[in-house]
Amino acid sequence: MVPSSQEAEKQMPAEPGQDLELKSWRCLVFYLCFYGFMAQLRPGESFITPYLLGPDKNFTREQVTNEITPVLSYCYLVVLVPVFLLTDYLRYKPVLVLQSLSYISVWLLLLWGHSVPHMQLMELFYSVTMAARIAYSSYIFSLVRPARYQRMASYSRAATLLGVFTSSVLGQLLVTVGRVSFSTLNYISLGLLAFSLVLALFLKRPRRSLFFNRDAPVCRGAAPSELDRMNPDAKLGRALLEAWRDWTLVRMLRELGDNLRSPQLRLWSLWWVFNSAAYYLIVYYVHILWNVVHPTTDSTSVYNGGADAASTLLGAITSFSAGFVKVHWALWAKLVIAGVTAAQAALVFLMYSTNNIWLCYVAFVLFRGAYQFLVPIAT
Repeated sequence: MVPSSQEAEKQMPAEPGQDLELKSWRCLVFYLCFYGFMAQLRPGESFITPYLLGPDKNFTREQVTNEITPVLSYCYLVVLVPVFLLTDYLRYKPVLVLQSLSYISVWLLLLWGHSVPHMQLMELFYSVTMAARIAYSSYIFSLVRPARYQRMASYSRAATLLGVFTSSVLGQLLVTVGRVSFSTLNYISLGLLAFSLVLALFLKRPRRSLFFNRDAPVCRGAAPSELDRMNPDAKLGRALLEAWRDWTLVRMLRELGDNLRSPQLRLWSLWWVFNSAAYYLIVYYVHILWNVVHPTTDSTSVYNGGADAASTLLGAITSFSAGFVKVHWALWAKLVIAGVTAAQAALVFLMYSTNNIWLCYVAFVLFRGAYQFLVPIAT
């Protein structure tokens, strides 16, 4: 008796190639997420400003505010575009290794640097680590099929946020409960960063990237026309024009121009540029503000890590919930952007005007949560 087609399919074993691909994909996801988690473990990061102002380094508030911290913004502006282009050209992994080396350089200078130029060099390396963050978020999409992009993005983002949250909680517990000094906390951070460098060295390097290393197009050879044979200069001119159009930077600018013709995309892009600029400036300087509002030499009463952990947790919740908000964005986008931005401005003004450190902490947590709510929508 001949079995039916459905029964035959049930009896057929799964192809070994598919099982191998599934296992390889799971291992790759796990390793990437583990790397993303470990790369965020820097428990001393929330306490860098108190460390610089404390007895370990003994810099003045004016030096930190006017000579050290501003270097980060200017250097980030300079290195952002070159690092972005190198990320795509070098296919991600070398830039991730550069990021790990830059993080190690930051903490080496924090521990053994003693002058303002040393701290300014530290800010330069820190700006490289910030610019290189795009390497991780772009790298993961080059290794999996488009059908798995959404799942991969959720896994990697969850691992990153969990790493930031764990790092902040760990740093706060070590300072408040364990009474660990800021200097010891930075040694712990350096050790964890060295381990993340080892993990980065074993990352798989993809064969393609978004712009510079695309798959080669299929050549459709056509016979040259009589006009080309009679006028070879015209053929050369057309070839040069096609080469110019296919040049990576020109293609990127053309794609940017095409995308910005959409009013909705133009609106969200402008919000992203200006709101992100304000967001990062506040994140850079808020620790200095906290020290002004609550100057103390007792490290156990500094709760910067707790504020960072709470803001990360709220940001993860709002970012996740934004994916389930059912709103007609073409109609309500301007109102939502205006409302959230106005709320952020009010929270910034509250941080500026209050003398209560706990109100400062709460306002900062809500400010970051509001920003993280709109980021996935803009994406």
